Amino acid sequence: MVKFFLSLLLICGNLLAVADVVEVKKEGSITSIHQALQLSKMGDTIFVSKGIYKEPELQINIPVSIIGIDFPIIENKDGKEIFTIEADSVLISGLQLQNVKVSYIKDFAAIKVNKQSHCVFENNRILSCFFGIFLKNSQDCQIRNNFVQGIAQDEMSSGNAIHLWYCRRIAVENNETKNHRDGIYLEFVDHSFVKNNLVADNIRYGLHFMFSDHDEYIGNTFRSNGAGVAVMFSKYILMHKNVFEYNWGSASYGLLLKDITDSEITRNKFDTNTIGVYMEGAIRVTIFENEFVQNGWAVKIYGSSMDNTFNRNNFLNNSFELALAGRSTSNKFDGNFWSLYSGYDLDKNGVGDVPYRPVKLFSRIIGKVPSSSILMRSLLIDVINFAEKVSPVLTPDYLMDHQPSTKEIVYDRN
Repeated sequence: MVKFFLSLLLICGNLLAVADVVEVKKEGSITSIHQALQLSKMGDTIFVSKGIYKEPELQINIPVSIIGIDFPIIENKDGKEIFTIEADSVLISGLQLQNVKVSYIKDFAAIKVNKQSHCVFENNRILSCFFGIFLKNSQDCQIRNNFVQGIAQDEMSSGNAIHLWYCRRIAVENNETKNHRDGIYLEFVDHSFVKNNLVADNIRYGLHFMFSDHDEYIGNTFRSNGAGVAVMFSKYILMHKNVFEYNWGSASYGLLLKDITDSEITRNKFDTNTIGVYMEGAIRVTIFENEFVQNGWAVKIYGSSMDNTFNRNNFLNNSFELALAGRSTSNKFDGNFWSLYSGYDLDKNGVGDVPYRPVKLFSRIIGKVPSSSILMRSLLIDVINFAEKVSPVLTPDYLMDHQPSTKEIVYDRN
């Protein structure tokens, strides 16, 4: 066995030792990437000079690196898929990939990977493509520092900027995605992380999780999407230091949680969303040290959401702080700061002496009669809320913050 591994290392070393550099130039001896791939062998590096290259479908069957100089423009001459990767350890960097057409039969992508590992896609510009980067049945790959912008008009005729299906240990980092159906899509993707991406102006979701476990998304900004992020049918998800902002519309959320368990939402900012966090079937989720600022509803809890803990969050100037459907006494809301709290703190310990009820009567009314929202700033509603505050009979008495903070909670956002 030892001899076998020594032989394998020797073979790999010999391959690397004879790796060549292949140059593609419009006025050189090799004028297309297709030609360069035919001449290349395992471990070679292909440098592509500035220019416009209209290529046939490029299938990569061996580990190679393709590196662009001054962002050469690559297109498929028929508007179909540009790169189809059928090898491990492929690097594509510094290219401008564009004009992949919409198909209702095939998921054409600028880059598609099938059942491979250790591939890297970095520093590319991907413009006006049906799907941007599409990985399936792959693992240990990196997608970083790419700019992916589509021309999506509606959900039916648009694909996703970064699409992962049945993958493991994928890093999606420092990308910018715009104008697709979903900015980043993960289905059956485990032990992966999405970090420091800017995801904006997508039709459906900025980030869409489905059936994906043990994943992290950290430090991302989700701005002005149909909805910010949807996490569905997943468990053990860490959501940390993200910004959800301006996800605004009749049915828009900063964060949608559906059938998710044993996860953490920490130090995120939910700013100016229709609904900051919408929870349905969420169980044992910790919501800790987040900011909810100027949302329509800061939090809506519906449908069998149990054993969730809200602690040390700041609720600042939201139209409604909390909406609740059904009766669940297992969700806890202690130790938060509520800008609408007007109780007193006689012993000056920073904790209100009177429990706070975050569910307002008008919030329950508007949930049953949406058209009543026209009365939101009227004197009538002020009178109703004051009467309910003095003598609460219709708002839930089991849902209270028993230790409301009287000062805005400060925590490290770095």
